[in-house]
This record gives sequence, C-alpha cells and structure tokens, in this order.
Amino acid sequence: MTIGIFDSGMGGLTVMRALKARLPGESFLYLGDTARLPYGTKSAETVTRYAIQAARALLTHDIKLLVVACNTASAAALPALTETLPLPVVGVIAPGAAAAIEAAPQGPIAIIATEGTVRGGAYVRAIQAIAPNMPVVQQAAPLFVALAEEGLATGEIARLVAERYLSPLLATLPRPKGLVLGCTHFPVLKDIIAQVAGADVAIIDSAETTAKAVEAILRANSMLATGEGRQRFLCTDAPGRFAHLGEIFLGEPIDPGSVTLVDL
Repeated sequence: MTIGIFDSGMGGLTVMRALKARLPGESFLYLGDTARLPYGTKSAETVTRYAIQAARALLTHDIKLLVVACNTASAAALPALTETLPLPVVGVIAPGAAAAIEAAPQGPIAIIATEGTVRGGAYVRAIQAIAPNMPVVQQAAPLFVALAEEGLATGEIARLVAERYLSPLLATLPRPKGLVLGCTHFPVLKDIIAQVAGADVAIIDSAETTAKAVEAILRANSMLATGEGRQRFLCTDAPGRFAHLGEIFLGEPIDPGSVTLVDL
C-alpha cells in the first residue's frame, strides 16, 4: 500500500522529500491541486472542500495513510479529514509547533505563512496548546510562494522580499528565537531567510518532524513497508510544468511519465 500526500501545488514535495529520506521502503502517491492554487488566499470553507476532494481522489488508489502536506489545508481541513477518512491523517502544523518549541523553548517564536494560515491562527493555537505562555508573532508572506515556484530562491529579489517580510518580526521585542516556515513552499528559500534572520534565530521546517510523526504511526500500526519504494504523481493542471518545477522542491528530477493529469 501507498502513502498519499497532497498539497495545493508543488510545495508539499518538500515534505515528500523528507518522507522519502526517512522511509526509503515506502511508496508515495503525491497529488498537487495545481489548477486551484494557491489555497492560502481562499476561505477555510473552500479549502476544506478542496481538501476532501483531493483526499477522496487519493483513496481510490488504496492509500494507507494521508499526509496533508499543506499548512493552509492542515489549518482549515484537518478535523474534517480526520472525521471523514477511514485511515490515519497527518498534518504539518502540530509537528511544526512541537519542533518550534524544541528549537526555541524560551521563545518568542515567529511564524511566516500564507494569509490563510496566519488568519486562522492555527500555529499560535498549536504552539500555545503545548506552551500556554509562549509569545508568538505572525507575518503573512504570500510572495514567497511565487518566488519558490519561479525558482527565484536566491539573489536580490529574494533578499528584498525576505527583508520586507522579516523586518517587522525581527523588530519585535524580545527578539524571536525561532522562526517557523509555515508554508511548505518556504523551505526552498530557507537559505536566504536564514541569512536575513541572522544566526541567532533558529529556522524551523516542519517537514522532518512530519516525517517522524508518520514513521511513528506506521510503526505503531505495523504498517511499515520494506523493499524498494516507488513514487507517482497526480496534478490537476499542467503536468509538464509540475514535472519541471517539482524538481526544485523534491530535490531530484521528476519523470514526466510519472505525472498523471486528474480532474477532482
């Protein structure tokens, strides 16, 4: 059986990358809803509807676990998906919150994310559910999504955008000690974000922590696969573009023949 992963586009491939590294024997089926991205500017109701449609499409492929590799969908749709689906569902926000507290136990913790994730406050709730007195500040950074998908992860444009978004957060007193990359696109810009934030700010990427959470669930349920895993991809628009740009996020070439166009 296969692990299903979905995101609004290609950013969730950073999570798939971490999963592949941690679970090399597993097979993965990734769905990118590229026809309807970005999710971050849409209402919670719309994101939940899209997420359920994506999950149902993946269920037809006999998946054993679903990873919601999208912060916006994790924030808006995780409860509905957990109630609706007959299998384990893992989002990226709870693992990211736990990793942030581990990296910066005294805080403050800063969050950069899409408009939808910031508006919903899911990271604030998740962090303060573990550490109730932890100070948390947030900043929407929607242009990071476009920069990542255009491959503009370095250079002057990326630095100027990073400075624009991070300056208000870094000016907060006391200065944040941890910075959560609250969108799966943002790890592509991790180096430039870290340069602007400074060496005294821990950068938290929830992908690795999410992979650990998935492994724990598979072990607990005796669902770990052995042998040689394989990967397949579904997208709702422009499979050629998905294969070409997906390499930026996955960290390896994607065979165009492994990408199938689907209609949700």
